[in-house]
Amino acid sequence: MEHSAAASYENSDAIMEDIVSSSSTSKFRKGGLRTMPFIIVNECLEKVASYGIMPNMILYLINEYKMGAAQATSVLYTWSAMSNILAIFGAFLSDSYLGRFRVIFIGSFSSLLGIASLWLTAMVPSLRPCETLVHICNSATAAQLAVLFLALGLISIGAGCVRPCSIAFGADQLAIKENSNNERLLDSYFNWYYTSIGVSSIIALSVIVYIQENLGWKIGFGVPAGLMFISALSFVVGSPLYVKVKPRSSLLTSFVRVAVVAMKNRKLSVPDSNFDQYYQGNDKELMFPTDSLRFLNKACIIRNPESDLNPDGSIKDPWSLCTVGQVESLKSLLRVLPMWTTGIFMMVSTSNFSTLQAKTMDRRLFGNFKIPAGSFTVIMIITLSIVIPIYDRILVPILARYTGQPRGFSCKVRMGIGLFFVCVAKATSVAVETMRRNKAIQEGFADQPDAMIGMSALWLVPEFVLLGFAESFNPVGQVEFFYTYFPKTMSSFAMALFTLGMAAADVVGSSLVSIVDSVSSMGGNESWLSTNINKGHLNYYYALVTCLGVINFLYFLAVCWAYGPSHHDHGSRGKEDDNEQCDYRELPSS
Repeated sequence: MEHSAAASYENSDAIMEDIVSSSSTSKFRKGGLRTMPFIIVNECLEKVASYGIMPNMILYLINEYKMGAAQATSVLYTWSAMSNILAIFGAFLSDSYLGRFRVIFIGSFSSLLGIASLWLTAMVPSLRPCETLVHICNSATAAQLAVLFLALGLISIGAGCVRPCSIAFGADQLAIKENSNNERLLDSYFNWYYTSIGVSSIIALSVIVYIQENLGWKIGFGVPAGLMFISALSFVVGSPLYVKVKPRSSLLTSFVRVAVVAMKNRKLSVPDSNFDQYYQGNDKELMFPTDSLRFLNKACIIRNPESDLNPDGSIKDPWSLCTVGQVESLKSLLRVLPMWTTGIFMMVSTSNFSTLQAKTMDRRLFGNFKIPAGSFTVIMIITLSIVIPIYDRILVPILARYTGQPRGFSCKVRMGIGLFFVCVAKATSVAVETMRRNKAIQEGFADQPDAMIGMSALWLVPEFVLLGFAESFNPVGQVEFFYTYFPKTMSSFAMALFTLGMAAADVVGSSLVSIVDSVSSMGGNESWLSTNINKGHLNYYYALVTCLGVINFLYFLAVCWAYGPSHHDHGSRGKEDDNEQCDYRELPSS
């Protein structure tokens, strides 16, 4: 979630440009500022509800479903991966078929049903295997797990529908009036939107988590369910006022078409000099495709003008011929993938084990007030909320004055800074966990993982501050790299690719946890990721993650070297942006 907030901070201009271009021609009499409360309330309460149940879910799965720490973590990684993958699907569905209003409507009620179902697992004893009051805990039945996973699946569907569409749907309401104030209104909307996201995240990770820890799961899940009901109701109430832009073709569909047509034309020879044989479509700036990834050029070859084109020059069958622009868009995606892979580990670094650590430590603050174990992620959000404005408003002008670069560090440098801070953060977590585990054993709590040891939970703060610095640089740098490297027609795809990276990180994180748990427990040994973290070796796991982080950082440097410092020609457009910081030469053609 904090990845999306940090990345979106820099990418709002790209989204705004895409929204304005798709909506400015509409002649509706609806929309305007009066729709904003309904849309922002829907998005904010959805985030408070869904984010609020995430930090302590590992405790719920361990205590109420008798899952091991590794198994519970894998479930949460899978849940997060589903949400991120479905966000891509939700964006595709809204762009190509249903439109944003219908997709948000479906997502709101899916989230409501999911959180309500999760609340029922806490309310109805027969829906979970553990009876907390009588201390009876059996293995979860297939039916109990089915209800749990159904609830998590519905929440993922809801998040996948609401989050990628909400900001664009709100901008649709303001982009319809053709006057000079539209851009100013959109800027104001984006500022308020991202501010509300930050406030929602902090409320979710503090207030909701505190309620769960101190008032129990019944109220702790009941409050998010009530908030989600208000969220869905708010969106429906505003329905008569909304501008509902019709769906259009999706960039993902275009990618698939290029691949399919290239395969159909695989036996054709790519012309070396006859550029008239390529189909340009309406984009006359892209006269011919680039030489890299030449196989894809076969997708835009006109085999027979009479059978491939209509009398007006349009394509008869979009699955038999593509434009040069469509081919170059897919090439841009493929060229950027090596750099995209370097950011996956960045998102693997934050794990749910910190909640288990904090639960065993002294969390008292200001007398008897205890910091909720799941609330330490707030430190990361607060840190990036401070660092990003400082960098943007103070450091960038200073760097521009001395380096001549108008936007401060290049996006590659920012990405590298973020990856470096991740390595330092995980190295710090190794030292803190080693201290925590040794302290627990010294005090005789080796067999009591729920006992509070004489070590302050504030020792966890440096790790989250460092992760906040990492989040302030790497995700923002990634999105800017994608945005500046892609053609203008793919501006909005930058966030989609970033979201896909988060999904990949969740899959990698889940696989890593499963492998470490299986390998470390071989021969009857205690798993490094044992539910009893005082007996396990969570510090060894953090050391492994640190080593992988260093390897990933070296891989990042190699990828930067492969891209090189020279300008990249976006499909021979013949245009260069003097302010562009992140243009690179094409990777070697395949």
